[in-house]
Amino acid sequence: MKYDIIIIGGGIVGLASGIQLLKKKPGLRVALLEKEKEIAQHQTGHNSGVIHSGLYYKPGSLKATNCVKGYQQLLEFCEKEGVPYEITGKVVVATKKAEIPLLNKLLERGLANGLVGSRAITLDELKEHEPYCAGVAALYIPQTGIIDYTQVAMAYKRKFMEAGGEVYLEHKVEEIHPQPVGLTVVTSRGSLEAKFMVNCAGLYADKIAEMESKSPPNIRIIPFRGEYYKIKKERQYLVKNLIYPVPDPNFPFLGVHFTRMMRGGIEAGPNAVLAFKKEGYKRSDFNLKEFVDAVTWPGLQKVASKYWKTGLGEYKRSFSKSAFTTALQALIPDIQESDLEAGGAGVRAQACDKEGGLLDDFAIQESAHAIHVLNAPSPAATSALSIGETIAILGEKRL
Repeated sequence: MKYDIIIIGGGIVGLASGIQLLKKKPGLRVALLEKEKEIAQHQTGHNSGVIHSGLYYKPGSLKATNCVKGYQQLLEFCEKEGVPYEITGKVVVATKKAEIPLLNKLLERGLANGLVGSRAITLDELKEHEPYCAGVAALYIPQTGIIDYTQVAMAYKRKFMEAGGEVYLEHKVEEIHPQPVGLTVVTSRGSLEAKFMVNCAGLYADKIAEMESKSPPNIRIIPFRGEYYKIKKERQYLVKNLIYPVPDPNFPFLGVHFTRMMRGGIEAGPNAVLAFKKEGYKRSDFNLKEFVDAVTWPGLQKVASKYWKTGLGEYKRSFSKSAFTTALQALIPDIQESDLEAGGAGVRAQACDKEGGLLDDFAIQESAHAIHVLNAPSPAATSALSIGETIAILGEKRL
């Protein structure tokens, strides 16, 4: 089958890219390939369900511009298509005085990114928003919300197909062969040809890029598992909406926090530990080749040597419910180990360069036959339509 464009990856970014490509140039023949039996089975389907506002990101960065723009596009899409969501607002809380300068820096970033109404609040106001939350200083961010991103992805899939896009499920990409004009993508169920491809493969984006270019990219996708607990129903009154800590500026993770879920319940977490398999949602999941690929990457070795104490703390919380509870008590002192029950887990596709940098911004690279989305962690779900718009602009030039 011959197409104008093949998109690899049926997560929310791949689907949004398909929508925006067809919106920009109706009539294109676009195929989306997904290796699973249904779309949104990995990062999208294991998402915590937060509509991010754009608070954390450096003004002018791809994350900042795409999150703020994507936020509006997401809400407009949901209103039009009847996808439920709720704008709840959230509090970001400093639990010790040393965090106050970082909290103030967050507010500066948020205001620079256009988050009108975001402000520092008193501790009395904090109690009004979250009666059981403790801290020494806090921000209130009114734009944050909750949503079910699997529902969003299903709606994106429907709109993509209505616009003429084709979705191929259970088509695992096995080989990519550049041709004099275009390329051939060999899957587990046959071959497809296209003028060029868009790589939105998430955890396998680096491997797809290597297949296409015949040489490894300058980054490696490192899988980090985030594990959650759920708060038992009788204790869910401890959290009204969303409670976040001040994040460690050295890491692209937000720290353990509390999230009210669109589908009901309260999640607490996640931690962030190296997964021993790209799609390793359980501690026992292990793939020797993928594990060796990760731990032999010079960049990860440099991260580990520099931040091993932080890493040990994350693993301690992974294996110790008591340690996890202690971390949560910094925000809600009343929470007890007995209030928590096992929750789910997600695996974040985190790009790491050879110098030991965990890429904080989105990363989109072009090659002779492809556009590669090589780093699109949170807030990519919120930002997906904006990222897709960027892909569409690049794609139009390629055609």
